[in-house]
Amino acid sequence: METKKPVTAIIVGAGHRAITYGDYSFAHPEDLKVVGIAEPNEVRRKMTAERYGFSEEFCFENAEELAKVPKFADVIINGTMDHQHFETAVPLLEKGYDMLLEKPFSVSMEEMEKLLSVIRKNGNKVMICHVLRYSTFYRAIKEHILAGDLGDIINIQMSEHVSYHHLSTSYIRGKWANSDICKTSMLLAKSCHDIDIMMWLMNETEPETVSSHGSIFQFKPENAPEGAGTRCLVDCPHVDTCRYSAKPMYLGHPDRWECYVWAGLEDIKDPTLDIKEESLKTDNPYGRCIYKCDNNVVDHQSVLVKFKNGATGTHNMIGGTAKSVRKIHIIGTKAELYGNFEDNNFVIERIKTEAPDGFVREFYDTNTMGGQGHGGGDPALTADFINFIRTGEQSISCTSIYNSVAGHLAVFLADKSMAEGGKPYTCDFSKY
Repeated sequence: METKKPVTAIIVGAGHRAITYGDYSFAHPEDLKVVGIAEPNEVRRKMTAERYGFSEEFCFENAEELAKVPKFADVIINGTMDHQHFETAVPLLEKGYDMLLEKPFSVSMEEMEKLLSVIRKNGNKVMICHVLRYSTFYRAIKEHILAGDLGDIINIQMSEHVSYHHLSTSYIRGKWANSDICKTSMLLAKSCHDIDIMMWLMNETEPETVSSHGSIFQFKPENAPEGAGTRCLVDCPHVDTCRYSAKPMYLGHPDRWECYVWAGLEDIKDPTLDIKEESLKTDNPYGRCIYKCDNNVVDHQSVLVKFKNGATGTHNMIGGTAKSVRKIHIIGTKAELYGNFEDNNFVIERIKTEAPDGFVREFYDTNTMGGQGHGGGDPALTADFINFIRTGEQSISCTSIYNSVAGHLAVFLADKSMAEGGKPYTCDFSKY
C-alpha cells in the first residue's frame, strides 16, 4: 500500500492559534509537516523555525515576501490578526496555496465578497477555524439533529458568558478592545463561533432578518472606583482590593493568560515575577486601569435571528461573569435539548404522551468521547483539514469558507443593527 505523504504547511502569523494547529505535526508526522514561516516578529520567526526544524531559507517577514518566491508547500496556516486575514490571504491564494484561515475570515462584507471572488477564481480549498463545530459536544448535538431526534427546530437559544478575567484581558486591555485598531467588533471577534454554530445547526434554512442590541455597561471611566489611578501598580490606592487589579489578576495568576500578558517579555527566558511586575508598571498594556483603557467594544450584546422557514434564534453575549460558560437550548417539534459546553453534557427531553410526566429525559455525557483544546475541536479540525486537502471530502463539521458565509453575514448585520438602535436587516446572499 502506498504511504501517504504529509501535507506540507507554512505558518503565516506565529501566534498561539497557528502554533496549536502546527503542533498537530508532532503527534501525526505522517499527516502534517510545517516547512516555513512568515512572521514580522524576529524572535517568533526564529522560535518557529527551531520548533519545527527548518532553515532560515524558509523564513519570511510577511505574506507579501513569501508570495514572491516559488510555491514550496501545499497549504498555509494563517493565524494573523483578524484585520490582517484578507491582506495576507489574497497574495498566497493567488499563488495557488490552499489555506486554513483563522476566524473571522474577513472584517467587513466588502472584504468577504472580494475574498470569495479570489477563491472562486483560483479554485482554492479554504477552511475557516470555527473549532467549536469539531468539539465532541456540538458535534454530538448536530448528529442528533441530523437523525431527526428533535424534529423540526422551532427555536434555538444560545448564550456565552465571558469571564471577568477573559473579558478584561482580551477585550478591554488587550488586542480586541478597540475596533478602530483591531477592526473587529466584540461579536465578530468572540461570538462569531457561536453565531456560526447557530447557522450550522440550522443549516436546513437560511437566516432572513437579524437585529441586535448591546452597549458598554460596566467598563467606562465613570464606573472607576473613587480616586482610581491610571496604572494599577503605580498610582492606584485600590491595587489590592479592585477585582480587576492587574496585581492579583496577572501576578497572582502569571500563567493564566501568559501568551497575551507577557508577550513583550518573550525574548527573556523564564522572566521572574519581579520582571513581570516591572512590565506592568511601565509599558505593558495589561497594567492599565480597567476603567480607563481605550476600549470601545461592547461588554454585552443580544442578537435575534429570524430564519426563512419561520424559526427563530437568539444569542446573548454577557461579559464580566464569574466563569466562562456556553449554554444552548433547542426546542423542536419532537423534543428539547439543554446543554452546557463547559460541562460537556446535554439533556434531551422527548415528548412521550404515555410517559407519567408526558416526556422522557435522556442524559448524554460527551466527556466520554475524549477531547483536548476547545473540547477536542483543535486536533479534530486539523485532522479534517488535512483530509479535506487530500480528498476534497467534507465532513458534517467541515468549515469550508462557503459554509461560513451565513455566520459572518449575520454578525455584520447584527452589529449594523445594534449601531442603529436594533433596526432589523435582511440577509442578502446574492453576492456570496
